[in-house]
Amino acid sequence: MLPEVFARLPFAHRALHDVSDGRPENSRAAIRAAIAAGYGIEIDLQLSADGAAMVFHDYALDRLTGATGAVRLCDRATLEGTALTGGAEGIPGLPEVLAIVAGQVPLLVEIKDQDGGMGPNIGLLEQAVARDIEGYAGPLAIMSFNPHTVAVMGDLCPNVPRGLVTSAYRKEEWPLSQAVCDTLREIPDYARVGATFISHEVDDLDRPRVAELKAQGALVCCWTVRSATQEAQARRIADNITFEGYLAALPT
Repeated sequence: MLPEVFARLPFAHRALHDVSDGRPENSRAAIRAAIAAGYGIEIDLQLSADGAAMVFHDYALDRLTGATGAVRLCDRATLEGTALTGGAEGIPGLPEVLAIVAGQVPLLVEIKDQDGGMGPNIGLLEQAVARDIEGYAGPLAIMSFNPHTVAVMGDLCPNVPRGLVTSAYRKEEWPLSQAVCDTLREIPDYARVGATFISHEVDDLDRPRVAELKAQGALVCCWTVRSATQEAQARRIADNITFEGYLAALPT
């Protein structure tokens, strides 16, 4: 079951990041800031060349660091030594982030699709995540856009809550075939993968399938809310939000 705190505390998207304050996305500084503020934390995972789960959003290093090239072509030590732009630290691995959070706030972990087409050619990152989270005692849930990833995590960690990241899947925004976009848009895999929640694209929350899943008991979170006004609109449907660029209201 998904702990109730996942419905109660807003989630800081890629942690509470603000490069103007030395807190890049998915950085230790952003994670510590989210803990201090009392928010849940959403992080992203990519795979290193030597099979480590690294806390980093993009597939390439270019946008978030001074380096270039694919994350998965670099080993863990190289990535840990690659400075995040706007901060004073390298890319953290998942075990270090788990040690920092240590159950103080809920952690929402997105496993990035490594297949390239939301397909079944996956496994190495999922295995690394399963190893790293074994024995973690704090509130933690796993999610991915790729239903195959969520299904594999159910096999590897059956007691860890899992969900699907879902979207309007507008073809012009995704490097996927029209057929894959059309299929995933309708969230057909929710029951099959044992999901207990979705995190849906914020401007597509009025989709009938979202309402259907909520009526069936799914927790509906959404991504990514960027203002208090947008939050108020989203919460008409969503049970919780993932936010960035402002400070979401905390429950009283």
